[in-house]
Amino acid sequence: MESGLDSGGDRPWTVIDVLRWTSGHFARLEIPSPRLDAEVLLAHALGCDRVRLYLDHDRPLEPDERSKYRHLVRRRAAGEPAAYLIGEKEFYGRSFKVDKRVLVPRPETEHLVDAALKVLRSGSSGSSPVVLDLCTGSGCIASSLAVSEPDIFVVAVDLCADACELARHNAERLGVSDRVDVLEGDLFEPIRSSGLGPFQLIVANPPYVATGDFMELMRDVRDHEPRAALDSGPTGLEILLRIIAEAPEHAVPVAHVILEHGEGQGPRLVEAALAGGRYGQVEDSRDHAGLDRMLVARTL
Repeated sequence: MESGLDSGGDRPWTVIDVLRWTSGHFARLEIPSPRLDAEVLLAHALGCDRVRLYLDHDRPLEPDERSKYRHLVRRRAAGEPAAYLIGEKEFYGRSFKVDKRVLVPRPETEHLVDAALKVLRSGSSGSSPVVLDLCTGSGCIASSLAVSEPDIFVVAVDLCADACELARHNAERLGVSDRVDVLEGDLFEPIRSSGLGPFQLIVANPPYVATGDFMELMRDVRDHEPRAALDSGPTGLEILLRIIAEAPEHAVPVAHVILEHGEGQGPRLVEAALAGGRYGQVEDSRDHAGLDRMLVARTL
């Protein structure tokens, strides 16, 4: 594989040497963010932060460090997400533990957290609001909201028991486990059985990839991230439409429902929300990349 990292005999490979070589190697393989991934993996192999890489840019790697890094580079070149290789991912300014049990948190999902915090801070949700986070996965949305707003309580739900376990771990890691209650079940089912609610705010980043489009996803996603967290069914709208239809039953009047969705799905979701007669205001917004990404609806 890495003829560069493997070659050179007694040649001392410095930090900057391996970063340059790996960035080029990843770029040739068309891996997104090749320099960032090279830095993240090397910092993990050396047990330091990325800033230290540049402060010690001329430091030669020890043989065991080079061996550990070479192993990580091989796995990343084969498509494993960098977040799984190092076991964590930064989201909304905080580090979350992630592994193959959950999706890797995406930067575009931070747009949903922004929108949710805007609602919570507007005062329209009243004092000490209770928030519902569906399809919580790693719990990145639920815990980010709880850390950002100390007066809220969040109920987080996921169908996968392994994801629930990881979401609980992240809530504890961030010091909000007393205000983030993680329940296992299918969307609103555990809410009905527990009698929790009603909620002032309901958020979700559910599966929204159509089954027929799944094989067209990037290799990193298609081959390594959990399919159940991505594939919604034949149209990609199945779970989103269920949430839109059922959310008003569990919300207070004039509650907000904020849903992340895929590109091009917004018009159909807006139409469905308005057609049901349960929402008074519905709009679709774009993410930081300018793509339609998020439905924001207000219940009657």
